[in-house]
Amino acid sequence: MAEHTSSSITIEAAPADVMGVIADFARYPEWTGEVKEAEILATDDQGRAEQVRLVLDAGAIKDDHVLAYTWNSPYEVDWSLVKSQMLRALDGSYALAPLGDGDRTEVTYRLAVDVKIPLLGMIKRKAEKVIIDRALAGLKKRVESVPQA
Repeated sequence: MAEHTSSSITIEAAPADVMGVIADFARYPEWTGEVKEAEILATDDQGRAEQVRLVLDAGAIKDDHVLAYTWNSPYEVDWSLVKSQMLRALDGSYALAPLGDGDRTEVTYRLAVDVKIPLLGMIKRKAEKVIIDRALAGLKKRVESVPQA
């Protein structure tokens, strides 16, 4: 990933439970706010999403884009842009680290966005930070509100 913005949050759940929510793209519209539609276009031999189409409505930014996902380990996934109407690049990752007895997870979200319209670097970083903070807060709320097995 090139220049990126990152942030972390602690979630009161095991890493597998957190990754379960991250990998459940069909439910993104229920908890992300900005994602209005999610459609898995391709899966790997383990049934994990490899390409996902997302329809985004984040106020001033509305986009229909496809992301390619790489599942690096049970605790890490990254993605990159395949195609988009508004974006030139969108690279990101979630990295999970078990805490304590493994019943809590530190989630680090990294994101680098490049839009087709010119933006100052400072404005772009601020937008990335807002996206990351909203995503982490939504993820935490979703994971902690879903009964775990």
